Amino acid sequence: MMAGQSKQSNQGEGQNQPAASSGRLESAFGPLTNQLDDWIRIETDGTITAFSGKVELGQGVRTALAQIVAEELDVPFERVHMIMGDTSLTPDEGYTAGSMTIMSSGEALRQAAAEAKKVMLEMASDHLDATIVELIINDGVILVQGRPERSISYTELMGGKPFNCEVSYTAPLKAPRDYRVVGTSVPRVDIPSKFTGQQSFIQDMQLPGMLHARLVRPPSSAAQLVSIDESSIKDVPGIVKIVQKGNFVGVITEREEQSVLAAQRLKVEWSEKPFLPPMAELYSHLRSLPTEDTVVRDDGDVEQVIAHSARQIRAEYHQPYHAHASIGPSCALADVQPEQATVWSSAAGPYPLRSVLAQLIGMPEDKLRVIHVEGAGSYGQNGSDDAAADAAVLSQAVGRPVRLQWTRQDEFVWEPKAPSMVMEVSAGLDDQGNVTAWDYHVWSPSHVARARFAAQLVAAQLINRQPFPAGRFSFGAERNAPTNYTFPKQRVTVHYLATTPLRSSAFRSLGGAENTFANESFVDELAIAAGADPLEFRLRYLDDPRALDVLHAAAEKAGWERRPTPKKGGTTALEGRGLAFARYENEEALVACIAEVQVDPESGLVSAKRVVVAHDCGLIINPDGLKNQIEGNIIQSLSRVLKEEVKFDEYRIQSVDWDTYPILKFSEVPEVEIVLINRPDEPALGAGEPSMVTTSAAVANAIFDATGVRLRQIPFTPERVRAALSSGQG
Repeated sequence: MMAGQSKQSNQGEGQNQPAASSGRLESAFGPLTNQLDDWIRIETDGTITAFSGKVELGQGVRTALAQIVAEELDVPFERVHMIMGDTSLTPDEGYTAGSMTIMSSGEALRQAAAEAKKVMLEMASDHLDATIVELIINDGVILVQGRPERSISYTELMGGKPFNCEVSYTAPLKAPRDYRVVGTSVPRVDIPSKFTGQQSFIQDMQLPGMLHARLVRPPSSAAQLVSIDESSIKDVPGIVKIVQKGNFVGVITEREEQSVLAAQRLKVEWSEKPFLPPMAELYSHLRSLPTEDTVVRDDGDVEQVIAHSARQIRAEYHQPYHAHASIGPSCALADVQPEQATVWSSAAGPYPLRSVLAQLIGMPEDKLRVIHVEGAGSYGQNGSDDAAADAAVLSQAVGRPVRLQWTRQDEFVWEPKAPSMVMEVSAGLDDQGNVTAWDYHVWSPSHVARARFAAQLVAAQLINRQPFPAGRFSFGAERNAPTNYTFPKQRVTVHYLATTPLRSSAFRSLGGAENTFANESFVDELAIAAGADPLEFRLRYLDDPRALDVLHAAAEKAGWERRPTPKKGGTTALEGRGLAFARYENEEALVACIAEVQVDPESGLVSAKRVVVAHDCGLIINPDGLKNQIEGNIIQSLSRVLKEEVKFDEYRIQSVDWDTYPILKFSEVPEVEIVLINRPDEPALGAGEPSMVTTSAAVANAIFDATGVRLRQIPFTPERVRAALSSGQG
């Protein structure tokens, strides 16, 4: 779809057909179910159970989805209980990914709740001998208007009984003007247990009679097992079994500290060989690899128009590998018996995970149950899927429940990384400083390599002594590669790499953050070259009223002033402001971000002091939850742009702990100010990723505003900033 186009949506009031982006039609790549009982159940105690195949990854959707159900059923929020991500209980909604949970599962639950209410109103009409138009609902009780003594509750009608019908999509949906629960800041239901130290994360979970395990990993994916000296841990108490299959080596013990000690002491010899390019040559290496090219947009004659423009401008931007750096290393529990198995995992897709685990351990899918338990960090594909596979292999080896905990080094070395990317942009300007044409190229591997078959799991790779197989499709690098600007001529080309030095897969926003970094940095470069204010320059090329609104809202909140000529050097701290805009995936939520930074010219340290975000995601379900999401996006993306970079030599990854892969500290978090633009009559759009994508460019543009120096390679470390200041690169 071309930039500036909008996909049609049927999620508005009174629409009876499912939306094109709803959980009913797309379900984030999962099969569909129209059975009402798969979504809603009325319990005998008066509570409502709602089922979602999506999972809670820390984004607050357990609360937001319950709000949607409570609203449509006209019951208090406290009476709705969510069951999420259990292959024995919930619908298959694929992955929790792509900022799609509210759009897909939220719409699916909204339709299901409306259908349940319609069915119960029809039943109550017969029971109370009244027409449906005479009936009203008050907190789950259906009454005859004006005759409150004639009433019947949801529980009396349906308590514990199935609906035995399908969702028809003809049930009337509640009008946004009548909302009482949706649009309010209901406190998140998952926070109290975390705050009080109760069992909340999979790392805390225990099973009766469970064993504990650690893996003894090769130093890299290219290393091969030479020998194991099992006698080296003969004095470690509690040893149950050493499991060795190919390069897969695990120790299983009665207690956790025993598994830690055994893994540390087990003598294992590995052979190593170089397999990575020199890190200093990473970006030239990426550009040299074979590619499969996809032209996302081509208006024709772009090269010719640029060549004949009054000015030609070109820049190249670099994105390193990033680690998910989850605060808690991945963990999983498995109980694999000969006839059935249960795996508890924090993976984002319980059903897809079940499929590949069944292949891995040779068990029919219908005999394997995967239950999601929240993990301490995710947003993309970290090590959760692979930890589940490790636990399943080890449990099968001993026939008992096993808790498998990755170490911090396991997480940094073996989890999939956010892909390293190269973005090249060129454009032409006429004599009046107007853009004549825009040409964008991005080099990237696929951003989605979630396991669709067992060989894509780390456990299978180690067991079979085989490298990771190539992905079967390319996806994600095109995200936000096109812009929403109305430049006269545009071309966008994605050069997909079949291979990449480090294993990579989904990371929050996929290619959205990287492409927006390049696009919005380059828009700023064009504005400066045209002698225009960066805000005014953007407004000149936008015709979407919602885009204009977020930019004006951010500028007003930040007190934007026309930017003077960037500062040139100095010995005291320099301050600057930078702006960036994006519409996520070119058709979803809209974000404008203004960053204020301070640059110390002596040390090169960049400090973010204030970040202002204006955010439009249509109908807002929970304002406070939305602000939490945006703040989390800003903190994580700031950490990525200022500090994070996976380092490696020719033999192995060198970023293995918080010293070698630093992240943003609490003391470095800036003031974050948020303007929410609520549009009750528009579809609710996802908010898990959109505000992530604008931060890098806003910071880069602020650094230029402060120093007159352009930084085009992330992260903006003190060393990189000092080098740029020294060279005076513009």
